[in-house]
Amino acid sequence: MFQKNKTQETTKNGQTLPSAYRPISLLPIFSKLFEKLFLKRLVPIFESQNIIPSHQFGFRPFHSTIHQCLHIVDIISSSLEQKQYCGAAFLDVEQAFDRVWHPGLLYKLKKILPSTYYLILQSYLKDRYSVVCQKDKLSGYIRINASVPQGSVLGPLLYLIYTADIPTHPSTHMATFADDICILTSNPELSLVSHNLQQHLNNLQQWCKKWRIVINQSKSVHITFSLRRGSCPPITFDNIPIPPASCVRYLGLYIDKRVTWNPHTRLKRIDLNRKFGMLRNLLHRRSKLSLVNKLTIYNMILKPTWTYGIELWGSARKSNIDRIQSFQSKTLRTILDAPWFRGFIWVLRRYKLKFGTCCKLDHSTTSQTCKKKQIKDRSDKLYGGNGANSQAVMSAPVDAI
Repeated sequence: MFQKNKTQETTKNGQTLPSAYRPISLLPIFSKLFEKLFLKRLVPIFESQNIIPSHQFGFRPFHSTIHQCLHIVDIISSSLEQKQYCGAAFLDVEQAFDRVWHPGLLYKLKKILPSTYYLILQSYLKDRYSVVCQKDKLSGYIRINASVPQGSVLGPLLYLIYTADIPTHPSTHMATFADDICILTSNPELSLVSHNLQQHLNNLQQWCKKWRIVINQSKSVHITFSLRRGSCPPITFDNIPIPPASCVRYLGLYIDKRVTWNPHTRLKRIDLNRKFGMLRNLLHRRSKLSLVNKLTIYNMILKPTWTYGIELWGSARKSNIDRIQSFQSKTLRTILDAPWFRGFIWVLRRYKLKFGTCCKLDHSTTSQTCKKKQIKDRSDKLYGGNGANSQAVMSAPVDAI
């Protein structure tokens, strides 16, 4: 029963290329129940032995994408303050879950788990079969010789265990979120930045070859963060150059080489315009939807697009913030059927809206309290609401959060 599952093919970002399809396992109810019960017995064993490294933020409680981005931006900002170069290599593991090597995973599990638990997982991984479901048609059973099931309860934990021994380097910082790998290093000399990165990448390449992990080099980039001119000398992975970039997209945030957040706000404004265009008929002044439903659509679809990561990009310069603020003001005036010449604060007071529903983001004196409240509320949530010093949290994101 546990070795058979139905697989539903889903596309990534709506693409139609064959490589964009992701196999999601649809497990029987009894199998999900078993995995949840078994997971509760496995987690304490791994935690007691500190198997999962501190730089891994994926699939872990009290760790999120924002925490990892905060960790990375803190390292970059510290380098910029010290007038150093910060080189970073962002690597993407190709088909990470689908290429987990079963013998290698079982070898690592055998050294950690009691024999009873090991035999259960050995039976769980061995002789797995899957049937592909496409609309109302089913394929024949296909034997699975590698991978951990995507959509399963145990799959994420097994992947973290499989990659827990990823090599580190004393001169670099490692930041991983599931299969997204980031390697950073800082130094006043560009040549040393490149040298440290290259040494770490060479160790990583040997490790990937040993455990049959493939890095998607077409999605990997190399960037040099600095307030000065100049970029690191080229670096390679498996003798193939990693393409340089001036801006990188990492966990939903666009980070440019000077950390100005200009590309992030610009691209988010484009995304907001696209989404609003799709929802225009529902949010228009002449729409028959009630005001409550319109604001619900705004809060559920549009607002999360720009509030994500505001703890980091909320400190950007006024010209960047105004991109988002102008969209919000225009959208809310459309939803509320307010006159175009009325200001944002007037709209809030006229319709008795709370700052939690919509928030002024610009740096003007009249709305500074509102902006600070929005960022403070989300920052308190990020840090657990304990009032801890932000610098201490950023310096030790794993231990302090």
